[in-house]
Amino acid sequence: MKKIKKVTLVGLGAIGTAYGSLLQDTLKDSFQVVANEERIKRYKEKGILINNQPYHFHYITPETNTDPADLVIFAVKNAELPQAIEDVQHHVGPDTIILSLLNGISSEEEIYAAFKNEHILYSMSVEIDAVRTFNEVRFTTRGRIVYGEMENSLSEDVLAVKELFEKVGIDYEISRNISHTMWWKFMINVGINQTSAVLKAPYGVFQSLPIAYEWVESAMREVVALSVKAGTGLIEEDVKKFWPIINKLSPEGKTSMLQDVEAGRKTEVEYFAGKVCELGKKYEVPTPINEQLYKMIRIIEEMEKLNK
Repeated sequence: MKKIKKVTLVGLGAIGTAYGSLLQDTLKDSFQVVANEERIKRYKEKGILINNQPYHFHYITPETNTDPADLVIFAVKNAELPQAIEDVQHHVGPDTIILSLLNGISSEEEIYAAFKNEHILYSMSVEIDAVRTFNEVRFTTRGRIVYGEMENSLSEDVLAVKELFEKVGIDYEISRNISHTMWWKFMINVGINQTSAVLKAPYGVFQSLPIAYEWVESAMREVVALSVKAGTGLIEEDVKKFWPIINKLSPEGKTSMLQDVEAGRKTEVEYFAGKVCELGKKYEVPTPINEQLYKMIRIIEEMEKLNK
């Protein structure tokens, strides 16, 4: 039975810190976070507060030679993935398992192209409401990590990750139809991330204003139409499944894209509406909602540049 003893994380945003804290608590120095010297200096000076508890992780620079990890977790934004791939070169060996918790449906292919690693598991984080502000992260729920093999098998890699998650206390679900699952998360991101960014609205707005949530569903239905063409199995019932989930999240919680807008950062709109519009052209499926969301969010980004 394959065992995971050494874990590397790249990306200390809201999701990385939420799960990284559990890995740190149990694995201690067998868990390490890759970051450049400038970030490490900042992290060490201020620490990271996770639900008011200070954390000082075991940091390692990208240049440091080290034995490959048993598991590498990517928890960066899509635009940061190429640099993250470079940063973990010393940590990925032929037997290293890789989990990518990035939004969207393309990061695993990009990672495979870089490493030709045969142990990449498709994965995502769902139902987490973590918000990061400077060096502080707060959440009422970590949600869970859903993962699996594209062949839907219970491989050694899948079972090794299962054992690790149970050991450190990470809630998880092994998907037996990971293609459908990944598209379902993509659909949710396209809907709630983008509309929240445009409206600058936390989850509570969508919980209490039906007209706002209708906009979310309209954006998601365009992904369902694309899924029919792509053969990934989304149906109308998948749209309806998100309503009870969003109602369990903190009303003050915010999507990652809203957090990006508020912080004046580049968003992942190219990987959401941009990807929807690209696939719409490929499959000849109309995507008017996402075309408008793309324009709105790009305008917000450009206005931020003018204000700097």
